[in-house]
Amino acid sequence: MTGAWWRRAVRAALGRRAQLRWVHLVLGGALLMPYYLLTTVVFASLVRGAEPFTSLRWQLATFASALPLTALTALFPLVRPLEATAARSLCGLPESAELATGPAGSWDARSRTSLWYALHLTTGGLVSALILSLLPAAALLVALPFTDASRADDLGWPYGFGAAPTALAPVVGLLLLAVVMGIAAGAGALLARWAPVLLGPAPAERLAAAERRAARLASRNRLARELHDSVGHALSAVTLQASAARKVLDTDPEFAREALAAIEETTRDAVGELDSVLGLLREGEDRPAAAPSPTLRDLDGLLARTRAAGVTVELTAPDTLDRLPSVVSREAYRIVQEGLSNALRHAGRVPVRLRIAEDRKKVEITMENPVNGAARARRPGGGRGLRGITERATLLRGTCAWDTVDGVWRLTVRLPVEASR
Repeated sequence: MTGAWWRRAVRAALGRRAQLRWVHLVLGGALLMPYYLLTTVVFASLVRGAEPFTSLRWQLATFASALPLTALTALFPLVRPLEATAARSLCGLPESAELATGPAGSWDARSRTSLWYALHLTTGGLVSALILSLLPAAALLVALPFTDASRADDLGWPYGFGAAPTALAPVVGLLLLAVVMGIAAGAGALLARWAPVLLGPAPAERLAAAERRAARLASRNRLARELHDSVGHALSAVTLQASAARKVLDTDPEFAREALAAIEETTRDAVGELDSVLGLLREGEDRPAAAPSPTLRDLDGLLARTRAAGVTVELTAPDTLDRLPSVVSREAYRIVQEGLSNALRHAGRVPVRLRIAEDRKKVEITMENPVNGAARARRPGGGRGLRGITERATLLRGTCAWDTVDGVWRLTVRLPVEASR
């Protein structure tokens, strides 16, 4: 147990983390020197009787006078990322510690950076002074038994070493060395404790970062929905079209040619939509504008491709759909597309009734198709279609509901119009 305690103590004082913290403290002392030298010159030049080079009292006063200058300098916004980088690399912070990475933009962040900078330079300056003074003293005391003991008096050391047994000098030297190591370890732990508090993101910065993460997540979810709806529908339609063409290739070549033409058109449109969706990943690049996303104006082409797969689609819709807001029209198109894809994937070639009703307040989309015993098994990893429809409706503050009644699957989506104008 005792050996383990000593090992922990030695590791705390001489381990890699302790060494890095020593470097960080010495760096603080080095950064303090220009401020200290400036105040030393000011005192020596302007204050009568000042002795900042020889008097300990004046040296401490000079040291204290330099600290406000360090705090004032740290109000510069770029000080925070520099200090955060040094603290993250040298303070031995835990992985959970969060430090700001950008310049200090608010006065709250600048004031906390100012306090940290003053704390870093204060502890670094004190520890550096102790190192420069006590380490040579400890080395001389350890070596004193092997040298002329009278030299202690010449160096200004206590007179006791002139008469006392010189064997005590190494003990005192080791004690001084332990004191220096203990003070340095405590100062390093102090800085590591306060680094996340003073260099961490401000509340406003945390909120802004959370909003950026939410925006990125929303963009990824939107991209996933677009890929699922556009490419998923195209693949489902092409699968059924190819299956129909294969079955009638010998008996009805004309229908097979129509099915192959539909496959060609479906894949061409899918490639165009895929390029439009992937354009979301290239925003800001110097590139031609991607093709616009389809809307309800393109509904006839969607229904024609679906019918080419052997599915009967009965449409009931007003002639005023082109007057809908673009965002509502675009999301409504994707909802219809995904509804048709669900029918193709899970029910096969069954008749689908599609009704779109529109007034000044909302658009209501209703899709119905029979469900029979030949319904296909659910695909592994599937089940995202209805979730995507629900997400699209929720984004527009709409509603989505589905149910099976008397063997008929019904999907009903209502999208408000006034909120999107």
